[in-house]
Amino acid sequence: MSSVKHKILVLSGKGGVGKSTFSAHLAHGLAEEEGKQIALLDVDICGPSIPKIMGLEGEPVHQSGSGWSPVYVEDNLAVMSVGFLLGSPDDAVIWRGPKKNGMIKQFLRDVDWGEVDYLIVDTPPGTSDEHLSVVQYLSAAHIDGAVIITTPQEVSLQDVRKEINFCRKVKLPIIGVVENMSGFICPKCKNESQIFPPTTGGAEKMCSDFGIPLLGRVPLDPNIGRSCDTGKSFFTEIPDSPATLSYRAIIQSMYPFIVGFSFFILDVMC
Repeated sequence: MSSVKHKILVLSGKGGVGKSTFSAHLAHGLAEEEGKQIALLDVDICGPSIPKIMGLEGEPVHQSGSGWSPVYVEDNLAVMSVGFLLGSPDDAVIWRGPKKNGMIKQFLRDVDWGEVDYLIVDTPPGTSDEHLSVVQYLSAAHIDGAVIITTPQEVSLQDVRKEINFCRKVKLPIIGVVENMSGFICPKCKNESQIFPPTTGGAEKMCSDFGIPLLGRVPLDPNIGRSCDTGKSFFTEIPDSPATLSYRAIIQSMYPFIVGFSFFILDVMC
C-alpha cells in the first residue's frame, strides 16, 4: 500500500443502491485524467459484481514473485476481485468471517499494483467484518476517506445513517454522500419524475443534519444498467447523458476533499 497515494472507500448501508456501479464509474472517471494510474479493489467477497461491470468476467489472475497481478481494463486502470478466483460467475462464496477477512488481507498485502494514484475500494453493504477489516488492515496507511452511496427514500437513508456513525466510530473521514437514482429525466419530453420520492428530505436533508457534504445526485438512466451488463464505460457509451454529467461533477467535487483528507488512523474501534 506504500505505493498507493490516495485510498477511497465506497460504502453503503443497504444493498442495491448502486454502490458498485458508482465505484466502477469513479474508477473510469479518474482514469480519464492523463498520467494517472487507477486501481479498483472489490472486497464484496460474497457478491463480487465488479468483474461483470468492468467487462472482465472470466479473466485469470496471474501470480509472480512480487504477488498477484491485477487485471487491466486499460493501461492505467487495474482491477482485483475475488470474482477472478471463482470457477464460474455463478459459484457461491460460502465463507465464514475469518476466511473472508483473510482474503481481504491478502488483497491489500499481496496484489502488485505498482505505482497507483487512486485506489478505489468497493465494499459490501453494512457495517460488519469486511469494513472493520479494511479499516484495521489499512491503519498504518493514509486513507483519504469514504464516499457513501444512498437513494432518496427513507428506507435507504435509515441504513446510511448507521454507516455514517460507523465511520465516525472508527475515525474514518467522510468525503461526502452521493444520492443515486435521484429522479428520472424522460429522454423525450425532458420532464423529471421522482421514482423514489424523498419523503423525509432525501440525502440533502440528511447531510445537513449530520454536517457532511452532499457531493451530488445521479438521476436514473436505463443506459447505466445496460452499460454495466455489457461491461462498457457509461462515460464513453452515453457521454451526453444527464447521469454522465452528474458523475463528472461529483468526481470534480471530490478532488479538494481527497487532497485535504489524507490522514493517519490512530485507533480503530472494533
